[in-house]
Amino acid sequence: SVNKDLADVLGNYASRTTKFCRSKFGSAVPEQGTWDKRADVLADDLDRRIRAYEDFMDAMEVRKSAQELRAIWAAGNEFLQTAAPWSDVRNAEIPRAKASTALALNLLRMFAVLSKPFIPDASETIMRALGADDWSWPSDARAALRTLEAGHEFSVPDNLFNKISEEERDAWRKRFAGAADA
Repeated sequence: SVNKDLADVLGNYASRTTKFCRSKFGSAVPEQGTWDKRADVLADDLDRRIRAYEDFMDAMEVRKSAQELRAIWAAGNEFLQTAAPWSDVRNAEIPRAKASTALALNLLRMFAVLSKPFIPDASETIMRALGADDWSWPSDARAALRTLEAGHEFSVPDNLFNKISEEERDAWRKRFAGAADA
């Protein structure tokens, strides 16, 4: 789970979003412009998923809450992959590339807020890198996805999660397995 969910989904999203923006538009949130249909679909999906996440948290269904949180991260990754701002840059569709990149950075802030109950240190790292201190809960995805305005400066966060090697996993399994007859 650490490798798949934390490093590959959330950590990779944070790294590629901030590094892409920095390399193409600088270290400030670009102009968001007009959203396209993909952004509207994402916002609707996020509103639904955030309400489900809240319901699971209220019911203290930790496993289901974590699964919904991971689904939120996955939805963000899917948006980024389909929006493909790198392709828009190559095709000289700069306003569209800026819009999806700005949305992706705001989505990263949303990930930090939603993730704080589970991974507070990583959430703090993301918010520090984004130069953000607005921890307001995303009661409306559309509004939350516009929290970081154009010109807001950010930095690329350090690697959020190191992958766990097979050797480390095996060593930890032996170390923490406990006595067989316990």
